[in-house]
Amino acid sequence: MKILSITAGAAGMYCGSCLRDNTLALELKRMGHDVILLPIYTPTLTDQTNVSQNRVFFGGISVYLQQSNSFFRQTPWFIDRILDSNWLLNLFSGFGIQTSPQQLGALTLSMLQGENGFQKKELTKLVEWLRQETPPDIINLPNSLLIGLAQPLKAALKRPVICTLQGEDLFLRGLPEPYQSKALKLIRSKVKSIDGFIAVSDYCAGHMQSLLEIPRNRLHTVPLGIQTECYGNNHPLKSEIIRIGFLSRISPEKGLHTLCEAYKQLRLRKDVPSGKLNVAGYLGSENKVYLKSLQSKMSQWGLSKEFNFHGTLDQKGKIRFFENIDIFSVPATFEEPKGIPVLEAMASGIPVVQPSKGAYTEILEKTDGGILTDSNSSDSLEKGIYSLYKNRQLAKTLGQNGKKGVCNFYDSSHMASAAMEIFTDIATKFISTATHS
Repeated sequence: MKILSITAGAAGMYCGSCLRDNTLALELKRMGHDVILLPIYTPTLTDQTNVSQNRVFFGGISVYLQQSNSFFRQTPWFIDRILDSNWLLNLFSGFGIQTSPQQLGALTLSMLQGENGFQKKELTKLVEWLRQETPPDIINLPNSLLIGLAQPLKAALKRPVICTLQGEDLFLRGLPEPYQSKALKLIRSKVKSIDGFIAVSDYCAGHMQSLLEIPRNRLHTVPLGIQTECYGNNHPLKSEIIRIGFLSRISPEKGLHTLCEAYKQLRLRKDVPSGKLNVAGYLGSENKVYLKSLQSKMSQWGLSKEFNFHGTLDQKGKIRFFENIDIFSVPATFEEPKGIPVLEAMASGIPVVQPSKGAYTEILEKTDGGILTDSNSSDSLEKGIYSLYKNRQLAKTLGQNGKKGVCNFYDSSHMASAAMEIFTDIATKFISTATHS
């Protein structure tokens, strides 16, 4: 089968959605399918073999300029190719440029309007390029924020369009009014143009079905998958030093402050003589003050030498990171729909302690690789971590369970096989309907 999969680049950040899209494309290629992984906005950054196309459509610079100034909606395409070049997009991405919520809101609405938005020229360029290629059997959009592309692509290529749901509701909730309500109304009005939706977790499926008013018969769940063979075996709690790990984007919603508070409470116990809190992940310019405030608190508590920030890690760096921790936690304050770092930690044989919310609940129920705690409670989180520190046999058992569970339920091969079943079914029904219409 030939699959056109669009993926939204996240500038210089290792984005969970980009990692998922690339892993799925890589695994489908291994299965013998012809996959075009087409980035939009910016080139994608992955920590494994990147199988995306070298060309970027809807380049972030062009999209922003066309939104801001009508002049750029009429510029010749050869000028756009310069603006959309990988080197220039990467250069601007490195500056960490931020736009206001109002600008993001207006741009979101424009993109959702598809051929009626300010980026109509970008859509025309994409369609023209695709018409020069052998038509795919199916088209996959990376999230519902790009649902405005569905009908134009379907009309141009005469192929079914599916849409992956993987956490874009967090972005939607961050939009100020009236942009949030208008965006939801636009997405809901275009749901009928999608032949099938794929959610990355059961939680995500239920939440997004309600939020976007998706008919249940067009909604499927394909759990996340990681390349489990890339991760080694860890042996938890090798010494008296308790080593706790956090790997995720550094931002308030990921809950690093909750983990710091739990760590402080843990170190107040007389039978926890010393420890390490190893932290890694992408730090955007907007969250540098947040990290600095946490480092300041750790210093006030006399724990500054135990707090280690390792920055952004590639895959080799992640493997080394996991080799130097015994317990893992990302106590997100929102209903996390994915949880890739949790899967990676468990694939490394590390027990996890997670709040009972979002996808974390179903992941731990399937794998039995850790402990679920009360949501947003540093006290509950500390008790969970402490119980593993004191009961090393339990920690070892949960680590072994987690590794086995991830291999059984969250390996990339399972994700690809499940996705292909849905792709094949939707493509077959589309052809049958078209033949009899």
